[in-house]
Amino acid sequence: MQTVIKLPPTSAATPITDDLDGWVVTAGTPKMKTWVLHTSAAGDMMSGIWECTKGAYHATYTAYEYVVLIAGRITITPDGGTPVTVQAGDSFVVEPTFKGTWVIEEDVRKHFDFRLK
Repeated sequence: MQTVIKLPPTSAATPITDDLDGWVVTAGTPKMKTWVLHTSAAGDMMSGIWECTKGAYHATYTAYEYVVLIAGRITITPDGGTPVTVQAGDSFVVEPTFKGTWVIEEDVRKHFDFRLK
């Protein structure tokens, strides 16, 4: 079994262009693309690239996500919570209980690791 896996470039995969489950547009006409570049052998982790154009979503998470923002800027506000602004070069996590808004202020490209179970 391979224990170190180099992720392929996005050009080697077909992006998913549907909005993510639990994401509802609240402003503008943002468009997202998701490239799933690897799923763990156990089926519990997924890694890839996500892009989105300017706009806003209300998002409901059901799993943990680790993110490195490659490009862009986002203000993320948990329902009833304090806004957090992240920009290119920042890394952050989103807990599986997150519900709130993502305002994509500049077109975004991020690397994600998502825990499925």
